[in-house]
Amino acid sequence: MATDKGTMFPGLRYTDVKTAVDWLCTVLGFERRLVVPGPEGKIVHAQLQLGTGIIMLGPDDVKNEFGVHVKPPKLMGGMNSQAPYIYIDDIDKHYHDAKEAGAEILVELREEPYGGKFYLCRDLEGHIWSFGSYDPLTD
Repeated sequence: MATDKGTMFPGLRYTDVKTAVDWLCTVLGFERRLVVPGPEGKIVHAQLQLGTGIIMLGPDDVKNEFGVHVKPPKLMGGMNSQAPYIYIDDIDKHYHDAKEAGAEILVELREEPYGGKFYLCRDLEGHIWSFGSYDPLTD
């Protein structure tokens, strides 16, 4: 069932949420939507937005029903089981800006056979991010 309202909000765990929020905003262009401070200046929950997409971040040391099952890649030998794909209107600029800001590029910007361009990068705690100009809703 199609809807104009967002229905998918990936949740990611980070060892240092505060540093991750700063990095994701500075390097990948996310914007702070909600940041919930906790004890000792730590962040216990954050919501970041890029375009119409929202991601939720939390600390990796939470021992609740969610936290015991989800860890950042750097605590799992660097492995990822998923890589969020984010549609970017001006993918050339986004790629250039991310690379200039220090993103670790895993796959250089390239044309895809199904349309659009795409690149892959890794963030400061090992999460893999996929950015591209292919829009699965319209292309």
